[in-house]
This record gives sequence, C-alpha cells and structure tokens, in this order.
Amino acid sequence: MTDRPVLFAAPMVLALLGGRKTQTRRPLKIAGYKGFFQFGPSDTRGYDWNFRRADHVWEDYRHGELLSLLPFQVGDRLWVREAWRIGAWHYHNSEVAIDYRDGPDKSWRFVDETDQLSRLIDQSRDDAAKADTSLNYMTSREASWPPGEGPCRWRPSIQMPRWASRLTLTVTDVRVQRLQDITEADAKAEGADAIGSENRSDPDERRHHWGFQHLWESINGPETWGANPWVTATSFTVHRNNIDQMEGAA
Repeated sequence: MTDRPVLFAAPMVLALLGGRKTQTRRPLKIAGYKGFFQFGPSDTRGYDWNFRRADHVWEDYRHGELLSLLPFQVGDRLWVREAWRIGAWHYHNSEVAIDYRDGPDKSWRFVDETDQLSRLIDQSRDDAAKADTSLNYMTSREASWPPGEGPCRWRPSIQMPRWASRLTLTVTDVRVQRLQDITEADAKAEGADAIGSENRSDPDERRHHWGFQHLWESINGPETWGANPWVTATSFTVHRNNIDQMEGAA
C-alpha cells in the first residue's frame, strides 16, 4: 500500500463529493519507460502485453507484471489535490507583512456545491488567478495586490499540501484498456453527465458515454478521443476525510 497524491479539476471534485465518481481514466504510463509506443496484446507465448521502448526494442510482460508498473496499485490510497485558498489572514501595520497560519489548523476554503466560483476554477495557474479577481479583498488600505496575487487568492491543485486534502480514495481495481472501450456504466461512474450527441438523429437521446467523451476532450484535447489511446482505468472508494485521519496512515 502506497500513499500518492492525485489531481482533480473542480467539476470532478464535486462529482467525488456528490458520490457520482468512483472511477478515473488516465493516459497509460509504465514505470521506467518514457516514450514507449506500439503498446498492445502480445503474440509471444506466455506473455500478455508488449510495447516498444524509446530505442525501438520490444518488451513483453505478463499481465500481473505490467500492473505492478502502473502508477496506481490496488490498495493504494490517493489524497486528492484540488483548487484551494486561504480562508483567513491577519495584517500587521507595523511590519507591513501578512501573517497567515501555515499548518494543519490553517483556515482554508474549497469548492463546494454552493460555490458558484467553482465553475471558474481550473487546474491551471491562469484560471486560478482569474477566479481570484472577484475574491481578492484587503483588510487595510495600506495593503494592495494585483488581482490573483493576494494571500487569499485561489491556488491551483498542484500546490495543495497533504494536510489540507479533504478527500481520500482507496484503489479497488486497476485495468488497462482502450479509451473508447468504456461502457455506459463506467462512463457514469466517471462522474460524466448524460448528454445528447450532435451526430445522432434523436435529439432527446442522452448518454453518459457521450458526456465522458466531451469531458475527456475538454481535458486532453479534441483529437485525443479519436486517437483511442490506451489508458489505465482505476476504480476506488471515496472517503470524505484527510488521509492522515484514516487508520494506518503511511
């Protein structure tokens, strides 16, 4: 069992909080191999998967061996990183400095179901700065910061410390599959909304599968769905508490 951080954008955090998301798909990564290609089922007897290394040499692996090289393993605990901001700070006139607590007792804020600002928050620093424009406030006329630079600015998820995380995921299953092999049930478990398709004759027909396609392309680019890449499909249970508050924290 290993503890690892995992990044989620605001809409997916809301899906986790709402109990709508129990799976995540990410582009396939294999530990120790950068730039591998031609991944797929192996035709070598006794092996299940193969791929070419960056130097074009073929590698063959049994299924269990390949799973051991993936980023997430069954039993791992993933602490969720999300957009966040300081909720309170104090201004010292004498020192012209900001003194806000930097520990587990710090006051902080997250996105939630009632926070309309959550729709503006993204994993990128630029969008986090834009979101801060309407939030940044001062408690002294001697203090002023440009929008997005104040101590109470929204910070991107990559900057969230472990102690501040409020969601922990326990990995229950890991699969390797093509992106487009996702089922309707799995697309729903990804937290994707059911939407209609512009390519269908029935405008009232709605599917989570199409919603997941839209979600994937919004994160990874419009051409990535058609490329149908290999991905790791990770299933998990969601715990609404900090990872260090769980029994047996590593």
